[in-house]
Amino acid sequence: MTVSLSSLGWDDHFASAYPLFDRPDHAPGRVVRADRGVCTVLTDAGTHRASLGGPAMIAAAADPVALPCAGDWVALRHWPDQRTTIEAVLPRRSAIVRRTADKDATGQVLAANVDTAAVIASPDPMPEPGTIERLLSLAWESGARPLLVMTKADLVADPDALIADLAELAPGVPAVAVSAERGTGLDTLRALCAPGRTLGLIGASGAGKSTLVNALVGTTVMTTQAKRRVDGKGRHTTTYRALIPVPGGGAVLDTPGIRGVGLLDGETGLDRTFADIVALIARCRFPDCAHATEPGCAIRDALDSGTLPTRRWESWRKLQRELAFESRRARTRATRPTRRPR
Repeated sequence: MTVSLSSLGWDDHFASAYPLFDRPDHAPGRVVRADRGVCTVLTDAGTHRASLGGPAMIAAAADPVALPCAGDWVALRHWPDQRTTIEAVLPRRSAIVRRTADKDATGQVLAANVDTAAVIASPDPMPEPGTIERLLSLAWESGARPLLVMTKADLVADPDALIADLAELAPGVPAVAVSAERGTGLDTLRALCAPGRTLGLIGASGAGKSTLVNALVGTTVMTTQAKRRVDGKGRHTTTYRALIPVPGGGAVLDTPGIRGVGLLDGETGLDRTFADIVALIARCRFPDCAHATEPGCAIRDALDSGTLPTRRWESWRKLQRELAFESRRARTRATRPTRRPR
C-alpha cells in the first residue's frame, strides 16, 4: 500500500523531530500494527515490516510505554542485508495509556497520535456508567479531543434520549448517536478522519468498533462476529491495535475490546471527566472540606438535593483512591534500587 504521509497526519510537528534521522538509509513512517516487537509501517515508498533497532530497544527497556504502537510516527532504517528496523519513536502528540494488570502495573499504550479519542458505547450491551467514566478519563488524559459515540442507534426507540443520559456522564464532551446499518451519524465521524486527521476508537468488546471502522472505510477491513445466542452479546475477533487509512486521506485507529480500564496517572483526565464535581468542591466553604459533616459543603448539599447522583460521587471517590494508590506505587518503583547484574 502506498499512501501520502501528509494524508496520515505527517506535519511540521513531527517533521521537526526528524532531522536527527534524516539520512539516505532512513525514512519516516507510521505504525499501522505492532506484533510483539515487529511492526507494520507505512511510508511514502510502501509498507515495511520492521523490528526494533538498538536505540528504540534501549528506550523500551527503560519504559514499556516507549514501545512503538499503532499510530506512532517512527524513524525507519533500511540495512544493506534487506533488514528494516525502527530506530526511534518520534515524540507523541497524544497517547491513550491504561494501567496494565501485572504486578508492577506499568503503562500500556492503546493508541498514539490520535486527534480525537472516541469512547464507544452501545445499547446492546449497555456498559456500566463507571466504565464510561474511566474511558473518558483515559481520553481526556491522552491529549486528544474526547468524543462519546453511541453505536447501534437503530436498535433504540429514542436515540436522542439515550444520548442525553450518556452526556450526563461526560460534561463538556460532544456526544453523537451512530448507526453503521443505516448510515446515521457517519458524516460526523468522517469529518474526524479527514485527510491529515486520525480518529481513535476505544471501548468494550461488542460495542461495534470494528463495524464502525468498516463503515468509515467503505469495505470490510476488520473482522466481526455475530451475537452469541446465549446472551446476545457481540464477539470481537480483533486482538490487536490497527491504524486503517481511510480512502481519500485520514485514518481511523481501532483497538481491541477493553475489559479492564485501569488508570495509571490520570489526575487531569479525572478532573475533566468529573468537571461537575470539581466545580462543586470549589464552592465548599472550607478549602479542606472532607464532604462529611462540615457546614457549607456544596457536595453534601448537591447529594441531599439529588442534583449530584450518589453513584457518580462514589465513582469519583473510588477513582481518586485508585490514582492515589498508583501514585504511591510509582514513587516506590522510582526509589527502588536497581539490581546490578551478577
